[in-house]
Amino acid sequence: MNPLEGLSAEIEHLLHSLTSQELWGPITTYTPFIILILVLVLVIVFAAKHQLSEVPKNRFVGVVEFFVDFTRNDIGFGVLGPSARKHIPFFLTLFIFILLANLVGIIPGSKAATGVMSTTLALTIISFIYFTYHGIKHHGVGRYILSYAPPGLAPPLAAFIWLLEFFSMILRLLTLSVRLFANIFAGHILLGVLAILTTLFITPLIQAISLESAGFALVSLLWLVLLTVLYALEIFVAVVQAYVFTLLSSVYVMLATTEH
Repeated sequence: MNPLEGLSAEIEHLLHSLTSQELWGPITTYTPFIILILVLVLVIVFAAKHQLSEVPKNRFVGVVEFFVDFTRNDIGFGVLGPSARKHIPFFLTLFIFILLANLVGIIPGSKAATGVMSTTLALTIISFIYFTYHGIKHHGVGRYILSYAPPGLAPPLAAFIWLLEFFSMILRLLTLSVRLFANIFAGHILLGVLAILTTLFITPLIQAISLESAGFALVSLLWLVLLTVLYALEIFVAVVQAYVFTLLSSVYVMLATTEH
């Protein structure tokens, strides 16, 4: 008996399950989880709002206040300075949504809303619209468009620099969405493969007790240990990716609203 015989079929099934499948029109297998995360964000915000006090009343409020302070101080004021105050609600919403989407996605049987490219691209477009709006509001339409090239350059050089900066911005936006999607999607593939290996190597012992199946079971324990370690790592990655996406969004707001 060879536990690896069914590995390719299981991995193919895993990849199919992680791919966005159409359920009805624009509704896909990821849509319910996107709606779930939106509901969770609203529940957390309104629940915390009605329990706010100078001294946190419970652990839930304490955790929410920790993330609020972290977003305000490290992502907001840490990048934008005093002008960050009006942007904190946007950064906090972005951070909490991505964090919850990442964390819910590692629960067995669920899907990460950020594990599909359409979601991360939509988040990137929202970020682009937000910092572009504030850039135009700060500079005016004409000055904002021209701000991609530094002042004082000869027209041909200014046009060349402007094109480079414009395409650089498009590339930054693409990498913003791809980075989040790729990290979450790849993590889920690794978790799935280790779970499959654990199952395949323990199954012979369940079917029949023998020296060979006992050996396979010992190997299964190794896969289980690796799976546990990777789960802990994925929790860390979920937080880091939410932080990186929100931090870069704040950097883009800073670039759009300051003089170059």
